[in-house]
Amino acid sequence: MWHFHRNILLYLCFYVLHFTTQNEQCDGDSCSSDVTTDKNDGGWYTDFREQVAKPGPCNVERVEAATLTQEDFIKKYAYTAPVVISGIKYNEEFRKMCSKQNMLREFGSKTIRLSSANTYSYKKVDVTLREYVENILKPQSLYTLGNETLYWFGDNNYTEWSDLFEQYNQPQWKLPKTEGVLSFGLAGAGTGVPFHFHGPGFGEVIYGRKRWFLTPPEQKPSFDPDQTTLHWLVNNYPHLSENEKPLECTIGPGDLIYFPDRWWHGTLNIDTSVFISTFLGPM
Repeated sequence: MWHFHRNILLYLCFYVLHFTTQNEQCDGDSCSSDVTTDKNDGGWYTDFREQVAKPGPCNVERVEAATLTQEDFIKKYAYTAPVVISGIKYNEEFRKMCSKQNMLREFGSKTIRLSSANTYSYKKVDVTLREYVENILKPQSLYTLGNETLYWFGDNNYTEWSDLFEQYNQPQWKLPKTEGVLSFGLAGAGTGVPFHFHGPGFGEVIYGRKRWFLTPPEQKPSFDPDQTTLHWLVNNYPHLSENEKPLECTIGPGDLIYFPDRWWHGTLNIDTSVFISTFLGPM
């Protein structure tokens, strides 16, 4: 009986959060809820009834790609702070290749490796891309834990996917003595990866929208590694003080987010999303 009442309370909390007005989620110009999917969704359409979470505020500094020099990137962000870089226009061909029709036609029979959507991603399952898209890809449920949710991100076979990856132009901003390693993914609305950390890198959304939460290395967020980011958003986020709240921003097509080394970050897909990360490791 307790579990039944607990689930009812969980859903009530969720819907209060889900339908919070824009004014309550935003503070002047810091609102990111106006980040929307491009009308050309590449076939990865998400019905609004399947959008189990909304964009939130954006308090990560945002700069235009055309104005961010390599020198400023190193000086202001590379080692100290995340940044959202807008106006990315050099991956249009890659974006076309990531449409649903093209992905299923060209790569539907290829095997992909799914990971559980919890902090340590210890469960791995191999399926074809077509099987994933047609039978597994779906919005996140509050009844499902992260270690029970299968999610495609990373574990990419570079040989099999070379035709796609070769079309991707990595971010132009560099960290000295590092090189980029690509990690590609596709996931449903409300899915995401709970808080974790690793080396520095960039995240880019090709289709859809992704909400990012970030804290510096010394500020470990409170979270259950086996619960989804959606659970955390419903159960933990509303009770955080202003000092405890992470930096956050929702990014969409044309945006790139950079996170420095060992910064904690969690992600939440607002829509069915196609995305790619460039992890920066030693050369």
